[in-house]
Amino acid sequence: MSEKKQEYGAGNIQALEGLEAVRMRPGMYIGSTDTKGLHHLIWEVIDNSIDEHLAGHCDQISITVHKDNSITVVDNGRGIPVGMHEKLQKSALEVVMTVLHAGGKFDKDTYKVSGGLHGVGVSCVNALSSYLKATVRRDGKVFAQEYSEGIPTSTVDEIGVSDTTGTTISFKPDAQIFKTDLEYKWEIISNRMRELSFLNRGLKIILTDERETIGDEFKTQTYKSEGGLKEFVQFVDEGRNSILPEPIHVMGSEENVEVEVAMQYNDSYSENIYSFVNNIKTREGGTHVSGFRRAVNRVFTKYAEDNGHFSKLKFKIASEDFREGLTAIVSVKVPEPQFKGQTKGELGNSEVTGIVSRAVGDVLSYYLEENPKQAKRIIDKVILAATARHAARKAREMVQRKNVLTGSGLPGKLSDCSSKDPVESEIFLVEGDSAGGTAKQGRDRHFQAILPLRGKILNVEKAMEYKIYENEEIKNMFTALGVRIEEVDGQRVLNIEKLRYHKIVIMCDADIDGSHISTLILTFFFRYMKELIEQGYIYIAAPPLYQVKKGKKAEYAWNEEERQEIMTRFKGGKEEDNSIKIQRYKGLGEMNDEQLWETTMDPENRILHQVNIGDAVGADHTFSMLMGDEVPPRREFIENNAKYANIDA
Repeated sequence: MSEKKQEYGAGNIQALEGLEAVRMRPGMYIGSTDTKGLHHLIWEVIDNSIDEHLAGHCDQISITVHKDNSITVVDNGRGIPVGMHEKLQKSALEVVMTVLHAGGKFDKDTYKVSGGLHGVGVSCVNALSSYLKATVRRDGKVFAQEYSEGIPTSTVDEIGVSDTTGTTISFKPDAQIFKTDLEYKWEIISNRMRELSFLNRGLKIILTDERETIGDEFKTQTYKSEGGLKEFVQFVDEGRNSILPEPIHVMGSEENVEVEVAMQYNDSYSENIYSFVNNIKTREGGTHVSGFRRAVNRVFTKYAEDNGHFSKLKFKIASEDFREGLTAIVSVKVPEPQFKGQTKGELGNSEVTGIVSRAVGDVLSYYLEENPKQAKRIIDKVILAATARHAARKAREMVQRKNVLTGSGLPGKLSDCSSKDPVESEIFLVEGDSAGGTAKQGRDRHFQAILPLRGKILNVEKAMEYKIYENEEIKNMFTALGVRIEEVDGQRVLNIEKLRYHKIVIMCDADIDGSHISTLILTFFFRYMKELIEQGYIYIAAPPLYQVKKGKKAEYAWNEEERQEIMTRFKGGKEEDNSIKIQRYKGLGEMNDEQLWETTMDPENRILHQVNIGDAVGADHTFSMLMGDEVPPRREFIENNAKYANIDA
């Protein structure tokens, strides 16, 4: 029996027209079609308004989240041109909204710098929206055009008069594209708007959420910063003790590249550098971050050596020692940025390295000479960091040497799974020996490992690195997971090549102590194993709060609303039913092994919350605020969020 060969000819070649390619492969243009991609639609629209601000034509942007999760963005810029495009014989508005790589960003006389350089922004939003309306106030008139799935459903019509200018974009994401999550999150949008206000001094941003009311008004927040990056770095460091009276501020310009940096040192033990290019967050850094680090290393080394600060040291200072306890915001405006990929995660312009290095170096040199007391504090911090780094290296080597000498090096308390395939294996970090024993009895031994943690682990936010290797629970996590910290080119790097589990589940009691332990573990992962979070390996288990039982029938509830719903069903229309029994689980130890398995560990029924870092700046601020020494920011956070807390007596 012969196989029929598939013909491949001209008829097999497909030419996608207009915005069809965007709808067929949305991930290529906005990164994904999950929550991250959904919010990316807003960023693309706002980027255009921000570019108007950078060009000097916009000082206010309003964003409204409507009840149906549609979005409206209004700016007071110049308004998108509506005249006839000579080549395409369409209104310029329609061209901008429906043609990829079309826009004013490619004309450097129109925009000297811009975030949406690829020219696919607002047209992609149009393509991925079931409905979009663009309204333009320009030349004393108001123009509008409507679209569906990127296709115009009306002409560009003049609909009124206006004595202001600007653009309004209203859109509703297409449920056919964003199938899993169509709900916009206030916190995600709010964090980005705060960020943009810091990055653009004097720009007023108003965020309104019509899905939630406070009194008789919709929930609204206004963001405006006059201090810019100096306020930004102080916000990030709100929960830390600064060793400088105020941040060091750098502003410079060379070859049409504008550089702004704000930096300050605190008494913590972590480095936190956040970078932006034309207001776009560069998560992977790039040449501007390299230039900043080069300047810090060069200037501080020269100053310390010239003043004899390192003369008595028996070991060499590493570049990372200059950055321990450093928080910095690095922002550059580049006329023609070269990003690696549409998501713009890393800047590639080689000339920016030298420009940033010179700008930062000049200001730092002057600052150190003019502020000898502050300079001494920083150098003392650097020497302390170097000393601690050497102690940490010895502690790591001791732990790793011990592992080699004792065979596998696995902790004695670890109940490992039989599978050796990391992809299918998972480990539960369980609070206490009692719950650990229950979990061992209830688990599936083939792919589930259990590591009980005794009490509360060390708060790494307030501890030097070498101290963490003296903490038994943290040592157990390192050895059980199979990861190790190494030094590569003077940088501390987490080696996860031998990671033994691709699901690391934090499973603690549903009470205040359990929440505290979970936060301590998450702080540890965020500061020392961030790669595990970034690659999606960290999860938090969600054990039920209640068991509702009537006779032999029992159901579980994870919150008060579910408990009420189950009780209503069990009552069957009766006002009272004394046969209904409710058990409130205050700890995992109150469940037997079967209950723990079927509610919290069984992949078919359990609820796991994957931990991700959607906003690194916000996460850094929250961890430092919750786990740091400063009490007032923590108190304010608790007061503002008390309505979300479950307080057990």
